[in-house]
Amino acid sequence: MLPALVLTAGLGSRLDPITRLVAKAAVPLGDRALIEHVLDWLVAEGVTDAVLNLHHRPETITAIVGDGAHLGLRVRYSWEMPLLGSAGGPRHALPLLDSDTFLIVNGDTLCDVALAPMIAAHRASRAAATLAVVPNPAPEHYNGIVVDEHDQIVAFVPRGHDGPTWHFVGVQVAAASLFDPLPDNVPAESVHGMYRRADGGPRPGLRAHRVSSRFIDVGTPADYLGAAMTIAGGREAHTGAAIAPSALVTGSLVWPGARIGEHAVLDQCIVTNVSVPAGFHAERAVLVPASVWRETDRATVTSGLACFARDPEAARKQVDSEPPEK
Repeated sequence: MLPALVLTAGLGSRLDPITRLVAKAAVPLGDRALIEHVLDWLVAEGVTDAVLNLHHRPETITAIVGDGAHLGLRVRYSWEMPLLGSAGGPRHALPLLDSDTFLIVNGDTLCDVALAPMIAAHRASRAAATLAVVPNPAPEHYNGIVVDEHDQIVAFVPRGHDGPTWHFVGVQVAAASLFDPLPDNVPAESVHGMYRRADGGPRPGLRAHRVSSRFIDVGTPADYLGAAMTIAGGREAHTGAAIAPSALVTGSLVWPGARIGEHAVLDQCIVTNVSVPAGFHAERAVLVPASVWRETDRATVTSGLACFARDPEAARKQVDSEPPEK
């Protein structure tokens, strides 16, 4: 089986303020972290050697993954300073991957793509890169890919595009020769950069591999909450949290180690490593320690926690916050 590069270096800005605490790949999902779910799937597909690239809050990933032995594979790390992007990252990791062909996997999505058929299709076509795609589940939300009858990628189109498109699920097979010409330690992007010609069209040698697999995005707080509920089978996601008997917590994700006081009411919230005081009420919110609050934030700070709107729709309705309590 090919080695895999798992992209875990990103800032996770869409998941802010949660990613002020941990790297996106380290967020809890059920009784495991997101990165553990990704690596479990790779092991099940036969991968034995993985490289994780690191930049933002790297210690929160290495503390979970270590050398990978407890997960059933060898893990090594490609350190990035500065952040190198989706093409610069693979270029920097080439010496560790030490293979003419390798897998590239996004560290912020969950899927169950069957890798062996995808690798076989890539080799048979002699493509430079083969991208796993599913029918675009939300064309108004996701950019799209247009594919011809021979599985050649013929266009990258923006969200809102009329007509059927495909969605890249963050799993690809790529030739090392695609990245080798790039200068090392220089930021570069793949789908939004080197995979495109000057006119914006796709460069030759890019193919799509159509799959019908599960695809769970952990992009925004709303996506993260939805992913947690899916992993929990639709049940409340409260693994390891201390919740007072009189507290009412519905449709929410509560991190292990969080504490929720008596008569608190939380609906559709994400509760990180905080203690929620008795009687506290919040709806569609993200609760993080007050220590990560910034003066530019639109959030309410009280009793040692900062309360952020969970999604853009709520944020637009939120009034300017008062100064934090001392």
